Amino acid sequence: MPLREVADIPLGGHPTRFDYASYDARRHLLFMAHLGDSTVVVFDTTAQRVIARIPDISKVHGVLVIPQLGRVYASATGSNQVVAIDEDTLKVIARAPAGIYPDGMAYAPAEHKLYVSDEQGDTDTVIDVRTNQRVATIALGGDVGNTQYDPVTGHVFANVQTRRQLVEIDPSVDRVISRIDLPGARGNHGLLIDPSSRLAFIACEDNNKLLVLNMASRRVVASFEVGGDPDVLAIDPDLGWVYVASESGIVSIFKLRHGRVSKLGQALLGPNAHVVVVDPATHLAYFPLKNFHGQPVLRIMSAIH
Repeated sequence: MPLREVADIPLGGHPTRFDYASYDARRHLLFMAHLGDSTVVVFDTTAQRVIARIPDISKVHGVLVIPQLGRVYASATGSNQVVAIDEDTLKVIARAPAGIYPDGMAYAPAEHKLYVSDEQGDTDTVIDVRTNQRVATIALGGDVGNTQYDPVTGHVFANVQTRRQLVEIDPSVDRVISRIDLPGARGNHGLLIDPSSRLAFIACEDNNKLLVLNMASRRVVASFEVGGDPDVLAIDPDLGWVYVASESGIVSIFKLRHGRVSKLGQALLGPNAHVVVVDPATHLAYFPLKNFHGQPVLRIMSAIH
């Protein structure tokens, strides 16, 4: 696999599960959901150290930084809330109800709305970021995987795992406007949309597949084997690399070139390495590991290109 290890940095806290992470490239801040500790961990990638731990976000799953708002949102599955955090003070400023099992999130900037996957409630919860209040609940008709915003269409897309579909939501009316069938999908959970290539990458946790969807034709154009129980995806746009991190600890890397996708490599990266974030400026990839020699660490890898 074309990666070399740069560092393992202790993150503090207990050796318990991490979930999503989100990066603010302007502030060089990496926000990580330490689910097992009900804490959002804030890591300065320039200083390479933890600068804050934001507590009392019960069983935090999703985390999304929105730099233009100077705000971070976290989904607290233990209390079924979305929690708003001020990026300057790193303090909680608001909480809103968010269904039964809030998870991943996406932001539609034109409508000032946050879309939150409610995995077990079969819905997306909609939060108005101007008021930090819930303004809509959109029925999706099945278990909801990851939700992502597509800047080309201005629409929001969400995996519906039990229907093997990707649904399209128009945020101007908060309604499902189309459903895309995903042949070959089982447990389509992870989602990444690359606006430049008009491709969507869909990680299927029940059959260990990565599906590539052409967003223009709405058809699956490729399928690849990946590590067991794939979860989070990330992209390095300049290199054209797509990362697929899995619960098994195996990370797969794909090359995107002229609209075609090929596999670069796959290897065991670390225990439970199911979360990945990429800094496109430095080509560093960050993997929070819950238990490495008895403590949580952030494994930093550099692309060999």
